[in-house]
Amino acid sequence: METQTQKGAVEAIIFASGEPIPLDKIAVALELSKDETEALVTSVMEAFNQTHSGIQIIRLKDSYQMCTKAEFEPKIRLALELKNNTPLSAAALEVLAIVAYHQPVTKAFLEQVRGVDSSGVLNGLFAKGLVEERGRLELPGRPLLYGTTQNFLRCMGISSLEELPHVPDPKDTAGKADGKGADDTADDKQLKLENI
Repeated sequence: METQTQKGAVEAIIFASGEPIPLDKIAVALELSKDETEALVTSVMEAFNQTHSGIQIIRLKDSYQMCTKAEFEPKIRLALELKNNTPLSAAALEVLAIVAYHQPVTKAFLEQVRGVDSSGVLNGLFAKGLVEERGRLELPGRPLLYGTTQNFLRCMGISSLEELPHVPDPKDTAGKADGKGADDTADDKQLKLENI
């Protein structure tokens, strides 16, 4: 299969999938090695995302998905008569941050960190598709473990958890009263989540 045909096949596979499709599945379909497929998909993604199209290809961990560009959200909502989602509360943002940085976590861990019951907030995040069950902890009672979803990555505009802003150690920032040196991207990420 020639390169242009392979690139077309990559676009078609990602489009037809609807959901994030793992790189391994694309490699099998194209009968290429994982490295060859990753280079091909990256090339397609870069070329595809440079056009003035309303669609983009994004990477979520080792999977790829086609989705609309964020700048067209108001037009999409208007055309499809979608209502704005209620922004996440401060409590929901707090729980989501704890889960994102410490996952997998139990509800008991969340409540220990926050000092209050987190059941309702956790259920709300679960309903929005930002948090999912990740199995059970091997302790008495076998409590559920929770982690973030691919939808969380998509909403944050990142492809993996390694791209989350660094959280400074309180010991390192205790002497800094002016707050300078904090990662500016943390505010940008929070703004995206507040509109979920």
